[in-house]
Amino acid sequence: MSLKAVLAVKQVNTTIPIKAHKKYSYKLQGLNISHANHVWSTDITYIKIAGGMVYMAAIIDWHSKAVLSHRISNTMDSQLVMSVLNDALEKHPHPEIFNTDQGSQYTSEIHTKRLKDLGITISMDGKGRATDNSCIERFWRSAKCERIYLNEYHLLVS
Repeated sequence: MSLKAVLAVKQVNTTIPIKAHKKYSYKLQGLNISHANHVWSTDITYIKIAGGMVYMAAIIDWHSKAVLSHRISNTMDSQLVMSVLNDALEKHPHPEIFNTDQGSQYTSEIHTKRLKDLGITISMDGKGRATDNSCIERFWRSAKCERIYLNEYHLLVS
């Protein structure tokens, strides 16, 4: 059996708010999430590669804990999160509630308009409250400790 120690890595802040963008209240407090597609959540994390880093965005279903869509990009922008969102919406029934942090990609007009046009309720974590988005934060922790930190990545292939 081969064991590897996984050491804590300094975190990079991927939540960059823009004050002019509207923030939405957190709608999951005390909510009984009873079925698939009741609540989806999304987030962005980073992956170190030789010479820099790339960003990964994913969407997870809170009930099934299934990752519904994910993408990796060399930029952390609205195009990345819209690609992940549109992919998930094409492949799965729409959620009732969509939860994010208050990052500028998620508060952008293009992102919030897409959700509102589909009648999806927008929920946002409280400022600095990663625990509000515990499902996707737990996924990131598992992905990093079980896969990402154990490998070296050299480049992003399109």
